[in-house]
Amino acid sequence: MHGYTGAKDDYLKRLRRIEGQVRGIARMVDEDVYCIDILTQVAAVTKALEAVSLGLLEDHIGHCVVDAARRSPEEGAAKVREAGDAIARLVRS
Repeated sequence: MHGYTGAKDDYLKRLRRIEGQVRGIARMVDEDVYCIDILTQVAAVTKALEAVSLGLLEDHIGHCVVDAARRSPEEGAAKVREAGDAIARLVRS
């Protein structure tokens, strides 16, 4: 079981909403909507994805990292490194 399992329905609802927003952006491009209006929608989708990412990261730390640390210091350290790598990827994106 993953840390996000309890909130899976919420994540799926958010992701479906984001998917709809992305389709809307594609439609805007197809309809030659003003660039700034499209960029505004891209920024909204980016923020929504960041919120999903942060939630998943929080769930990962609160569940996977904590459980691994309880099993052994080595497993805990490996999960912390894994979370750190994920954070680095998010910060770079």
